[in-house]
Amino acid sequence: MDRWFLSAVLALLIYGLWGFFPKLAVTYISPRSALVYEVAGAVLVGIFALWLEDFRPDTHPRGVLFAVLTGAAGMLGTLFYFTAASTGRISVVVAVTALYPVVTILLAALFLQEPFTLKHLAGMGLALAAIVLLSV
Repeated sequence: MDRWFLSAVLALLIYGLWGFFPKLAVTYISPRSALVYEVAGAVLVGIFALWLEDFRPDTHPRGVLFAVLTGAAGMLGTLFYFTAASTGRISVVVAVTALYPVVTILLAALFLQEPFTLKHLAGMGLALAAIVLLSV
């Protein structure tokens, strides 16, 4: 099995937990408080990653900028996700937010000149149809 595939499957499983745990958290605490504690969990993972890098992470300015933007976008998205999870059905909330690859595919086609095929378009259409079916 290719290493990237194993990593992708592990990410899939962990993101599944990431999608589920917030519903439990916001049952007991506010979405903003839940975000604070999620950040604490992220800091722990960050410290572990820093240790794996021998406490010398790469420092290319553009890489650092985009990594910080990734963190900011992720945390802001998470805050909205927690807010939606606090009142919505988690099965629908996670399905709607799981459409984020549509945004990524469009941005990659626009800015990175990655191919955008009819297959991509069909996949996005089916994903949108799935959301409609899950939402009713």
